[in-house]
Amino acid sequence: MSSSNLRGAATTRSSNGEDYEYNYVVIGGGSGGIASAKRAASYGAKVAIVELKALGGTCVNVGCVPKKVMWSAASMAEMLRHDMHHYGFPGGPEVAAKLNFSKLKQARDAYVRRLNGIYETGLTKAGVDLYRGFGTLVNNHTVRVSSTDLQSETPTVSLLNSKYILVATGGRPIFPPGEGIREYCISSDGFFEMNELPKVAVVIGAGYIAVELAGVLNALGAEVHLAVRKQRALREFDTMLSEEIDKAMVHAGIKIHRFTNGASKVELDTNGKKIVTFHNGDVIYGADVVLMAPGREPNIDGLNLDLDFEYNTENLNLEPLGVKIGPSKHIIIDEYCNSSVDSIKSLGDVIGNVELTPMAIAAGRRLADRLFGGMLDAKVSYENVPTVVFSHPPMGTLGLTEDKAVAKYGRDNIKVYLSKFSNLYYGIFDVNPDEKPKTAMKLICAGVEEKVVGVHVIGMGADEMMQGFGVAVKMGATKADFDSCVAIHPTAAEEFVTMGAWGLSSPATGAKVSPLNGAPAADPTLKSGL
Repeated sequence: MSSSNLRGAATTRSSNGEDYEYNYVVIGGGSGGIASAKRAASYGAKVAIVELKALGGTCVNVGCVPKKVMWSAASMAEMLRHDMHHYGFPGGPEVAAKLNFSKLKQARDAYVRRLNGIYETGLTKAGVDLYRGFGTLVNNHTVRVSSTDLQSETPTVSLLNSKYILVATGGRPIFPPGEGIREYCISSDGFFEMNELPKVAVVIGAGYIAVELAGVLNALGAEVHLAVRKQRALREFDTMLSEEIDKAMVHAGIKIHRFTNGASKVELDTNGKKIVTFHNGDVIYGADVVLMAPGREPNIDGLNLDLDFEYNTENLNLEPLGVKIGPSKHIIIDEYCNSSVDSIKSLGDVIGNVELTPMAIAAGRRLADRLFGGMLDAKVSYENVPTVVFSHPPMGTLGLTEDKAVAKYGRDNIKVYLSKFSNLYYGIFDVNPDEKPKTAMKLICAGVEEKVVGVHVIGMGADEMMQGFGVAVKMGATKADFDSCVAIHPTAAEEFVTMGAWGLSSPATGAKVSPLNGAPAADPTLKSGL
């Protein structure tokens, strides 16, 4: 809805008698912002959302969704290259090499555009006003939207007055300092702009984005170099996971450059290829693409927040509003998404707390429940959030790592269950058993009741098995609760409910009604009169 459509719009009145054009203005049309806006509108709030770029944010446009498409394509390539002939189908490297990268990109991008349209239609159906432009905070209750019409270079400015403002602007990839790094490298965003598969790719970073994209490029047929600052990637994950994915990447042919301490410069040779020099003196020659993935930073430039430190102040040069920002540039909030300014809320990647799309969606909905749905104590928990890394093979993680569990509860209070095996999928492969891909699992239990505080898995199907175990852990499941669930055979997931000496763990349950020792399932509480 254009600003001209709103000049006669009805105003809303706050409890102290102030009049506002909107109850809720959301800056940022990503997953969290859209979820919060639609939930607020469902309660009858008058809502507007401001977004300059394509709707859906990082996840839909340059993150989770197109990444999963590429991961799926890469998984197919691996199956064609390594697996098909074991099952009697034609396959091999020459078949996998027939990838039409341009067709894959076109189909992926068309799917993303379709999702963009679905998001816009959803906002329209929910009654949320969409403003296309860049949102800036004018004061604690006003957002200025600056946009440029495609037919005119003259900016159009709209002022949106609102009782509450949500800052859900997400994050963006960062480039470290260094000669030629910005000029000759791409970010994870640039990965989705590639029109052809590079012959040689250098991926720099040790986080999940670097691992995922290195795996995709390698599986699709590129020669991949992964450069990490220290010994290996994913050091913040459980040691079992980081060690196993390191072995898997090496086995898959990814060349890992260790202890590089990061790139110092990138330059072009006489053939237009990239030369990457690292701080430890190592050099990689002949790269077609250098993908920089050292991390991300929050999108707060131009918002007119209170920026207490030089890095942000020099970028914004705007009147501060008093919103506190942390040293990492993330907006500081409390457990209810409140910033230091009462009318300004924030959530998602811009706050830096569990930077996952479903986390932002849940936080956005709960915030709207609290502000407009009468649920005064509504909030989300940032504990025991399951997540998956779409590596090759995929990995899932939930709760505490073993090191963190020991630090929190003490070694004497921790019991760890481990399992490592080859998936039945590889059973008929005529190869040395040691060469077959492995699945590794770890269950971390704490206390005399053996409460499950950590679940970690790497291997085929890890991405699809974590959600259910996430529910169990969220409900306080114990090892005995896991054992009480009869295994689904033959699956990889059954290992989680058959670990150790099955059925002999401490007979304690985290359930409201115990399922142990063959107890009958609890009946639901029925509505009166039924």
